[in-house]
Amino acid sequence: MHYGLAMTPRLLPIRLFFSCLFLNLLFCAAILPAKKKPPARPVNLNTATSEELQQVPGIGPVTAEKILKMRKSYGPFKSVDDLLAIRGLGLKRLEKMRKYLTVGKAAAPKIPQPASQTPPSAQKSPDKP
Repeated sequence: MHYGLAMTPRLLPIRLFFSCLFLNLLFCAAILPAKKKPPARPVNLNTATSEELQQVPGIGPVTAEKILKMRKSYGPFKSVDDLLAIRGLGLKRLEKMRKYLTVGKAAAPKIPQPASQTPPSAQKSPDKP
């Protein structure tokens, strides 16, 4: 009887071994989170962009967008603990992220000053007789 290459009885255990090994590696790669380098200094929740927030371990694209939406809807954060209002972000996860986060003043919009105005201190007062 002739067996095809895939059905050779001696090769079956080897194929099974490599199939299991491949599936094992694939499964482990899916479970282990990629380690990212934390930011050099704390990220300000009130001024950070999505990309800056994603530098914090524990914050991915979805959580960063939730933080930005919360900031837009409710105004500036008063405390890092305000993040607990975000669905899916619990105390345990927040404690791991806390050292990488800070809350500062929100960036005020810059209003350009007209160049033609003279400051009041530079104006001459009229001479008195």
